Amino acid sequence: MGFRLFHRSKGFFVPTSEALLLHAEVEQGLFAVSRIEQRVKEIRSGAIGGVSIALNGVLAMNVMPKLIADFQLDYPDVNVEMRIHSSRQIASWVSSQQIDIGIIDSPVPVAGLNTETFYSECVCIMHKDDPLSQLSVVEPKDLENRSVVSITGDHMVDRRLERHLSEKNISIIRNFSSYYFAIARNMVSQGEKVAIVDCFNGKAELNDNVEWRPFTPKISNEIAMVTSSDQPLGQAAQEIHKRLRHLLKSESFLVEDKIQNIK
Repeated sequence: MGFRLFHRSKGFFVPTSEALLLHAEVEQGLFAVSRIEQRVKEIRSGAIGGVSIALNGVLAMNVMPKLIADFQLDYPDVNVEMRIHSSRQIASWVSSQQIDIGIIDSPVPVAGLNTETFYSECVCIMHKDDPLSQLSVVEPKDLENRSVVSITGDHMVDRRLERHLSEKNISIIRNFSSYYFAIARNMVSQGEKVAIVDCFNGKAELNDNVEWRPFTPKISNEIAMVTSSDQPLGQAAQEIHKRLRHLLKSESFLVEDKIQNIK
């Protein structure tokens, strides 16, 4: 440095006046290095950053808020953005790396994505005072002349239900449709109407006077979790992806598992 930092005084090292002038700057520099080391540890562990998720409505209302709240108890400095849109738009967002994780209807409408497909059994929901609540299992014949909520957009669940009804020559009333299963449940809670919905919305305990029963023949709802094949997930996104995958498997099974069972 061109000047002394210490000198001897009675057998001890003593800082010079120049060293004392430099001390404050050195202290700030060491503090900055310590902050950098701490930030590296936080980034590596996923403790900071941001995660973006887009859903088409299946999990958005009754499932994701709790999952995100639990995640942020462990990672309070991570910002989570959640969007709700159509499956096609979500797939496009993930493909262009505008969104980290997408939950959409299967099949996936865009190529070039990492995809896991989950199948879950739908249930029949009704008001607690509905006669159907006295049954252990609901069948197509039990829906004769009942008002059944439809899912807007020619949803696969509705198509499969219509096929079962047609095979039994059973007529139902379709006078209300909604884009979201959660809204279908809200309509059922008002009484009179029933609906065939995904298990996540159907089995949710919301204290809204809605009960669910298994439906046979089984109707499955297929959803896919997609991520970009060109951009790996960050640490925080990986943690949410892991928790979301565990949640989906708790009420469904992976298509890969189904293939293995067939073999």
